Amino acid sequence: MVLMGAIIGAHGIKGEVKVKSFAGAPKAIASYGPLVDAKGRSFALSVTGQASPGKNGVNQDVLIARIDGVGDRNAAEALKGVELFVARERLPKIADEEEFYLADLIGLEVVDQHGMAHGHVIAVENYGAGDVLSLEGGPKGAFDVAFTKALVPVVDVAGGKLTLDLPDGFFDRPEGEPEDVVVN
Repeated sequence: MVLMGAIIGAHGIKGEVKVKSFAGAPKAIASYGPLVDAKGRSFALSVTGQASPGKNGVNQDVLIARIDGVGDRNAAEALKGVELFVARERLPKIADEEEFYLADLIGLEVVDQHGMAHGHVIAVENYGAGDVLSLEGGPKGAFDVAFTKALVPVVDVAGGKLTLDLPDGFFDRPEGEPEDVVVN
């Protein structure tokens, strides 16, 4: 399942919701047919508008939508925080080998520029400053790396791996940082 959006609140009194879309073209979220949440509930969306731009013109990816069966503000408010997913196979095929869905990175083997294995990708997160790959299973343990062209120059989805170009000292502990603390 691929995360396509999240309901971030109610809009008005007639049951409309604000949806943050993660689709490349935000309004395309409604074109995938019914979306599902983590519990398997189905949500048929119809986009009715775009949220007003917030400070500095943000909110371009926040839409106003109707959901079948949601007819009042209370029902809409109850959906706040629901994440909306689509089955990976329902997404359009990508013809360009330089493009991929972030969900396709999960499970890829990870090696560095010297061929040293670093495990595999377990998640792709975004906390607001860009995508971050979470890796585990390598000799250095679990770690995160910014998903930038400089640090991840090669992504071979078909081959099942990606290559990191880690700077010297990437795994060095900063001076003054305490050793790992074990609590009994």
